[in-house]
Amino acid sequence: MPGNRRYKLPTEERLTRSAIHYLERYASSSANLRKVLERKIIKACMAHDRDPAEFSPLIDAVLEKCSKAGFLDDQAYAETKTRSLRRRGGSQRKIEAQLTAKGVDRAIIESALRQDEQTDLSAAHIFARRRRLGPYRSADDRHERRDKDLAAMCRAGFSYEVARQVIDASNDDGRRTKASD
Repeated sequence: MPGNRRYKLPTEERLTRSAIHYLERYASSSANLRKVLERKIIKACMAHDRDPAEFSPLIDAVLEKCSKAGFLDDQAYAETKTRSLRRRGGSQRKIEAQLTAKGVDRAIIESALRQDEQTDLSAAHIFARRRRLGPYRSADDRHERRDKDLAAMCRAGFSYEVARQVIDASNDDGRRTKASD
């Protein structure tokens, strides 16, 4: 039956293969890869009635191998993720939250954000354009939806002042921003 999976006990070789397979598909931080490998070990240990703590040294060894081989670089991951989220209109708060959730160190997050050339205001314009808020909305219901648009911008992590600037921008400002982005 497909539901009855047979788990093998983890070895360093198996964990290394799993880590490389994961890193081929996804960019990852060291802490996130550690969580992925820990979940794998927990499943196998539950099937074999073993203690997951016995396999902790294997995870450390695999992470060390991946770092030495250049597969894991938290600084490069943070910079790439920052650029990607900014292109999609991500606020500084959203970027910080996502990188923190992936286990990236606070100093690395701050460094990646300092290197980012895009401001929250330009990212807010991108976000508003993608979601058709404020100046990117049809003129008929723009005034009626102003408060909801502001709330959407604030939920996305933008400050009230930045959200207000974008939502209250004239249609000409919105089109000009659209052409320059």
